[in-house]
Amino acid sequence: MIRFMQDGDLDRILELEHVLFSAPWNKEQFLDELINNPFALYYVDEEDGLIRGYVGMWDNGDIAQITTLGVDQTYQNQGIGKKLMHYMIELCVSHQIENLTLEVRVSNVKAIHLYQSLGFTIQTVRKQYYSDNHEDAYLMLKKIGESDEDLRH
Repeated sequence: MIRFMQDGDLDRILELEHVLFSAPWNKEQFLDELINNPFALYYVDEEDGLIRGYVGMWDNGDIAQITTLGVDQTYQNQGIGKKLMHYMIELCVSHQIENLTLEVRVSNVKAIHLYQSLGFTIQTVRKQYYSDNHEDAYLMLKKIGESDEDLRH
């Protein structure tokens, strides 16, 4: 089940952040997104009381940006990341957002393939984008269109 992320979810989210990412977000960053950012939309995938994954997006009107996507390693390769991304694309459709962007490490081949399977294309390289190791990032873009209006999980 996909539902809104709540501050009570953050202990589990932070646990996943530290396993999944070399530059994990901290609790204050997530709280700021959940409480203070009027453009932020954050969701979790929960099954039997366990958060298996999460995703965040900024809705800026005609363009939105994925800010984070994480799936517990135990549940990877089971379609949860794709399900969460489909949910965000559906939100873009319902909010009449025309473009969805994200940044991804150039070394994250698995994520790049996921995003390309959803219709994202590489637009440019952001040099030394990541603060932890100065790795480059791809800026990827998906144009939201009629084919997205009928997504199925």
